[in-house]
Amino acid sequence: MSVQLQDLEQVHLFVKLEAYNPTGSVKDRAAAYILRKLLDGGIIDRQTTIIESTSGNFGVALSAFCKYNQLRFIAVIDPNITAMNEMLIRAYGAEVIKVRQPDEYGGYLLTRINKIKELQREILNSYWINQYENPLNARAYYHTLGKEICFQVDEIDYVFLGVSSGGTITGVSRKVKENFPNVKVIAVDVEGSVIFNRPAKKRWIPGIGSSMVPRILEEAYIDEVVITDEVSTIRACYELLEQHSFFVGGSSGSVLAGIRKYFQEKDIGSPVNVVSVFPDRGERYYDTVYNKEWCDKIMERCKEKK
Repeated sequence: MSVQLQDLEQVHLFVKLEAYNPTGSVKDRAAAYILRKLLDGGIIDRQTTIIESTSGNFGVALSAFCKYNQLRFIAVIDPNITAMNEMLIRAYGAEVIKVRQPDEYGGYLLTRINKIKELQREILNSYWINQYENPLNARAYYHTLGKEICFQVDEIDYVFLGVSSGGTITGVSRKVKENFPNVKVIAVDVEGSVIFNRPAKKRWIPGIGSSMVPRILEEAYIDEVVITDEVSTIRACYELLEQHSFFVGGSSGSVLAGIRKYFQEKDIGSPVNVVSVFPDRGERYYDTVYNKEWCDKIMERCKEKK
């Protein structure tokens, strides 16, 4: 899908709309690929319990593909998960454990991971997917999303990708750089995330940012990083809905906000082709990003912190 931003006339934006995947997000690619490779390679069998920490989309995808492959799946989630994502994870048959104790950064990721390690000790035949370190996560996007981008756009100058667990940007950046050596890969992160050595603070929108540095990013090709804030994320989500009829999730808004911030600060001179990915659909953020009362609270909190 091609998008023209009125205030950035030199930017020709091409977007992959990942909401059209089977369970509605980019994470379907990793879930399907990883489970297939593990089963085919004999690393797991039908009696193996799959375990993963998730803020939502990956849990939904793993729930669906574990059910398809007749595998037991335990999803470790936290109170920040959207109601719809939790409902879908349960509906696809996963067992759900919800941690409630915040970690040292005010989030729940480290608490979820500690719970995962506890489950591994208790369940002998278990496998932790570990999207933050598992090389299969990056390979999934290298062989699928990255390959598709290279075939679908004739010339690419920039690729903007939101960063959370790190698999998408690692796989896509490696594939795109192979085919377009001069492309610039720009990572989009949010205030409060520690991925790129910035101070931690409370974040409210799931799907982007992290309370830890994903080891998988050691294999990523990243040229620059742009940091946006959650207020800009919310505004960008509404812009996409009202001006372009894209009903997308919070991380998509972060990416658009990052693109706008990056190019407003640069004099690019001539038209450029920019490729990005909108990872999921807006329905899963109906109680958050698309809820006016929730947005008003977040905006007020962000003002207080400045």
